Amino acid sequence: MDNLATTWVGATAKQISRAVRRGDTTATQVVADHLEQIAISDPAIAAFRVVRAGEAIAEAEKVDDQEDLANLPLAGVPVAVKENTPVAGLPTWHGSAAARSAVAEDDHEVVRRLRGAGAVVVGVTRMPEMGLWATTDGADEPTRNPWALERTPGGSSGGSAAAVAAGLVPIAHGNDGLGSIRIPAACCGLVGLKPGRDVIPCDLDVDGWLGLTENGILATTVADATLGFSVMAGRAPEKLVQPGKLRVGVSLRSPVAGIRPDEPNREAVAKASKLLVGVGHDTLTADPPYSTAVGLAGLATWFACAYLEADAAGLDVRTLQPRTRRHIALGKLVWRRGWVKQQQRDAWREKSIQFFADSGIDVLLTPALAAAPPPADGHAGGSWRRNMRVNMAYAPFAAPWNIAGLPAIVVPVGLRPDGLPLAVQLVGPPDSELLLLAIAGQLEVANPWPRHAFV
Repeated sequence: MDNLATTWVGATAKQISRAVRRGDTTATQVVADHLEQIAISDPAIAAFRVVRAGEAIAEAEKVDDQEDLANLPLAGVPVAVKENTPVAGLPTWHGSAAARSAVAEDDHEVVRRLRGAGAVVVGVTRMPEMGLWATTDGADEPTRNPWALERTPGGSSGGSAAAVAAGLVPIAHGNDGLGSIRIPAACCGLVGLKPGRDVIPCDLDVDGWLGLTENGILATTVADATLGFSVMAGRAPEKLVQPGKLRVGVSLRSPVAGIRPDEPNREAVAKASKLLVGVGHDTLTADPPYSTAVGLAGLATWFACAYLEADAAGLDVRTLQPRTRRHIALGKLVWRRGWVKQQQRDAWREKSIQFFADSGIDVLLTPALAAAPPPADGHAGGSWRRNMRVNMAYAPFAAPWNIAGLPAIVVPVGLRPDGLPLAVQLVGPPDSELLLLAIAGQLEVANPWPRHAFV
């Protein structure tokens, strides 16, 4: 919103933290404004599993009492945390009551860093059961896309994306095992960054899904994404440097055979390519060396992680959703037969890094999605086969870069003819997070996007 004197809902994280540090407002007022908006809007969206209203106000008051506000880069900023990440005093839900673990005694390291920077955790956001799916719905109710309530906000960080897109928080934490930040970012018109391997602490289930998962950020602006990334990475706030002339590889090739992006997503890549040329970069066709072997390695790991996580947590599989039970059964099979091999994932990482060197490109541009976000309803009770078909048909472009452990970012580029957001994905070699953010910033300046879909 433009009238920040009336409410801080809709302000960026940078605007809020600057105002709190200067004394133009208080963390308590900012958090109260956002809690009020959550009470108004979240019943229609169901982004939050738990809202910490009283606790958040108390924590905001403690931020206001601190003497070193000038050193808090997220002073007074309301944030949301994905529900598979421990927040002290809350159960860790993992997407359903059946998968819920005990009340956490301590914050996860990324939550500790957010709070240490002055952020206030207003609640934890919904995800699909065990984070396995690219749609966010549960046995009780689905999380809905603020741009079109009948559509999914994506998954598995769907609640976090929906909360940011609706202006319920300016930034949110998410994590990404096979696209779980970038897919919701694309569905909801946000900037979504998955860092490369070992940049932000992970320490989540089954060794971060055997190395696939990274913690990251969802935001409405590149500046906010950069700020959130810096805090979670344990760095001083980063200042982006304008990149020089780059070679941008452009690919429409899908990692999944038989799936190709629809016309709006192809046009999104063409538009982004033209914008990048307009700011001084060169573009060329460069298709990654996807293969059936890479796809099968990714699938086997995905299945196995479900089995290993359920086994480690001692879950009663009979209480889980049918699609989850089937996934776990397949995971048990592939794990016990030795079909999940670290060397396969390592080989793809090496091949991916070599792809950048051999093709001479600095970054890769691909579609973010292949189709519009699916309906919000009907997935949790559906068959495993149907869920697999839906997930792979609309969101095939993210997973290879988790297997490779390379950084990737989703950037909005406009709207589909049906009014839903459009986005593209940028992928870079190791340690290119700031470069990806800088390129995203160039796209933002050249082609500003609508930041919110207020409900």
